[in-house]
Amino acid sequence: MQIFSDKIKNILINITKTPDTDAMIARSQKTGLKKTLNAFDLVVLGISAIIGAGIFVIIGPAVCGSHGSIGAGPSVIFSIILAALACICPALCYAEFASMIPIAGSGYTYTYATMGEFAAWLMGWILVFAYSIGNITAAVSWTEYLIQLLQGFDNYLPHFITHPPIWLVNNVSSALAKCEKLGLDPDVALPHFMGIPLSINLPAIFIVLVLGFILYKGMKSSARTAATMVVVKVAVILLFIGVGMFYVQPQNWVPFAPAGAKGIILSTFIIFYAYFGFDAISTAAEETKEPQKNIPIGIVASLTICSIFYILVAIVFTGIVPVEKYGEIDALAPIAHSVRLINQGWIAGWLALGSLAGLTSVLLVFQFGTTRVLYAMSRDNFFPQVFKKIHPVNKTPHILVWITTLFVVSGCIFIDANVAAELCIFGTFASFIIVSLGIIILRKTDPDRPRPFKVPFCPWLPIFGIIICLYLIAEAAQSLTASASIFPFWIILGIMLYIFYGYKQNRKVESGEIIVEEEDEAGKEITDAF
Repeated sequence: MQIFSDKIKNILINITKTPDTDAMIARSQKTGLKKTLNAFDLVVLGISAIIGAGIFVIIGPAVCGSHGSIGAGPSVIFSIILAALACICPALCYAEFASMIPIAGSGYTYTYATMGEFAAWLMGWILVFAYSIGNITAAVSWTEYLIQLLQGFDNYLPHFITHPPIWLVNNVSSALAKCEKLGLDPDVALPHFMGIPLSINLPAIFIVLVLGFILYKGMKSSARTAATMVVVKVAVILLFIGVGMFYVQPQNWVPFAPAGAKGIILSTFIIFYAYFGFDAISTAAEETKEPQKNIPIGIVASLTICSIFYILVAIVFTGIVPVEKYGEIDALAPIAHSVRLINQGWIAGWLALGSLAGLTSVLLVFQFGTTRVLYAMSRDNFFPQVFKKIHPVNKTPHILVWITTLFVVSGCIFIDANVAAELCIFGTFASFIIVSLGIIILRKTDPDRPRPFKVPFCPWLPIFGIIICLYLIAEAAQSLTASASIFPFWIILGIMLYIFYGYKQNRKVESGEIIVEEEDEAGKEITDAF
């Protein structure tokens, strides 16, 4: 019994073991990253990470509903405000972490520094899931907006390009859904092999592979392109608001909340997808001037500005789309489709262009984040050492780039885009809960560490954030049964991988049974970028 008790105690010590925070900070200072970012730079970074699939895609199901449920309708503005408020609590927790541990990183790094090995693994596993699965929705939506753009060239391009066959621009589930919506016979509209319908989303797969190649070559090659895409998508959003406001019909805001309070809560959960990505600001802490002041400003200001954009878009969108037309709105390209209802199809082309820019930048950031989280976990011996391999010329983790790229490609083939978005939101909530919990724990375990920025009303504000996240998860799980049942399987799979590989691997490294290769300068650059 004593032997068993000692083993349990030893396991608990190992899974809660944290690295030396001062050593982590000292190592980061050796990299020589320049502190060049100010508060304005961080706000721009936050806007570029947040504005994307959310404003161009998720506004559709949030307003009009999905999976047979009614959306919030015009009351979606309350959903947006609630989602923003729910983000503030974990956002302030991120800000405290970033000011206290001003090194490049995200929730994975912070969790490792505060709660130890197992919690860090779980956080990293969830972040990888949220980033990669969220990219599936963005990629599929990219196809829809590409089609909207091509349809603006009806008189100039062949019909099969502007109106491609359903089975070339959808996976099987969405192709069958579109056949039902359009009243088409799937046995005629789709090719079959041995009685099985065939359909593949070629544009989505194409853009994912192209961005995978860009990441393989290195992020520097895409910096100017990414900046241009941010300008384009903001300009297009302003165009939609500026033109659409003249076609707003107040009677379209009645009924204001067609699904009542339940619709508002469910849409709050869905809208949360739009805010995923603000944590990118905290990853730049090491390159920020006065991070204790500028990081909180960057996070709060970007959330506020993006929320205003979202509310204005929601007001115009619901003002030009009558409730009885909700069922006709294309769930993956709602903004572009809405302007066709007011006979302003010329705007749809510009909206499609801006949406493509926004979705492309989001795809790039999410794919980048996935590889960097996995790289950091490989560095900490949670994955095979081969994952740490850096390309000798491009200085990128090329093996991880192609693994994550192929995962997203597979998702575009087999996973429904709406379910993917919901799974991403479940992952986001879980990561927010862990970060908020980490702040509470660190206030107890390391109370004397200097905190240039402190979450106000701690522990009550982080606890409030945790409660909101848990409440929204519980409410959404009752309606989003498919995604709510899939997400726990991902968590269980992650725990099993940790038990049978990650935990054992770290113990072998500690005992000297496995010699870990020293991280070279290229590897340090990758870690710092993350």
